[in-house]
Amino acid sequence: MSATTRRGFLRQMTIGHESAAPGAGERTLVCVFLRGGADTLNLIAPYGDDRYYKLRPTISIPPPASNEEAKDAAIRLDDFYAFHPKLRPLLPMFKEGRLGVAQGAGSDNTSGSHFEAQDQMEHGESQGRSVVGGWLGRHLRSRAGKNMTPLSAVAIGPTIPESLRGAPSASALRSLDEIQIKTSSDNARAVSKALASMYGAEVGLLAAPGRATLDLLDRVEALRGKPYNPENNAVYPEDDFGAGLREIARLVKARVGLEAACVDLGGWDTHFFQGSTGGLQAEQIDLLARGLAAFDSDLASERDRVTIIVMTEFGRRVYENSSFGTDHGRAFAMMAIGPRINGGKIHGPKPELIAPGLSVNAEELLGPDGLKVTCDYRSVLAEVLAGAMGNQNIEKVFPGLKPQRIGLSELI
Repeated sequence: MSATTRRGFLRQMTIGHESAAPGAGERTLVCVFLRGGADTLNLIAPYGDDRYYKLRPTISIPPPASNEEAKDAAIRLDDFYAFHPKLRPLLPMFKEGRLGVAQGAGSDNTSGSHFEAQDQMEHGESQGRSVVGGWLGRHLRSRAGKNMTPLSAVAIGPTIPESLRGAPSASALRSLDEIQIKTSSDNARAVSKALASMYGAEVGLLAAPGRATLDLLDRVEALRGKPYNPENNAVYPEDDFGAGLREIARLVKARVGLEAACVDLGGWDTHFFQGSTGGLQAEQIDLLARGLAAFDSDLASERDRVTIIVMTEFGRRVYENSSFGTDHGRAFAMMAIGPRINGGKIHGPKPELIAPGLSVNAEELLGPDGLKVTCDYRSVLAEVLAGAMGNQNIEKVFPGLKPQRIGLSELI
């Protein structure tokens, strides 16, 4: 972390955070963004609809087998839906009722542009309407002053995503090891002088915020530079996604006031050779499932206060293209994992594999069509924020939205 970044980080720590000490009952929302437009029609396969196999002759997922351990068959969830076999690590969460799925989620953006769709979703907007800041930033601001710390919002990576814009404070980092104040000696007075040099005043003049700053630095310093050993034999994938989830787990356990964390998993733009139970998409599904399973296992003792939401910018078209892949589509499935999630269910109507008015005529399938959007993605996010995170000011997070009832999360 550069000197400039450290100054900004510490300024966040000492300005406007009178109640910076993290509370014992803090809740954390982890937002996993699958960038590239994930084909959730293969993650949560509608094996009960014959059209799925007719439209995807080579990339569909084989229906569930009588042997539940079959490696190349979908994993039955109910009479209509099944998990991609690479999602097997998430099956226990589903069966325990901690993982739920909202089917048919999406936005009103029909551009097919990754940038436009991601930007709109991260801002929590409808198409053509501009809302200040990001949806997570507004969520945090709507409850500002309630045990906020500079580590209340963290993005794993080099930059803060649009979803966290406008947050009272937010930090972008790859590891806790980046957070430090370099001094000539390892004592409290040296740290006080370092702070004073940044603010031109004695730390004592900073009163409660200054003391909270030092307390939080002490918490971080106790972890920095030490090897992290995940609990319960959790094994994270050896990639950026796994490393990011591991750092979030460290922050949760450190009780530094973490309320929102963002981590990305890219590589979902599968126009070519997408594959079925193997191939490019299956590799990404494997990383997603193993990462989330390790995170869940590692935080077993903290599960009562951690909720995960998994989203993407749009789904894929329902038919495979001539390159054995899928092109940009519309609706997708969102997943949520947590103690206040109504899990073990697929929420929403059965997917309409062809948008209304369209036939399976190649000439009529050239537009950006796919699963019909049956619920506004913001309704899913609003329900999770209200039910899982206890936010009673949803109208401030999504101005003008009249949320649909999804059933994915318990309501406060």
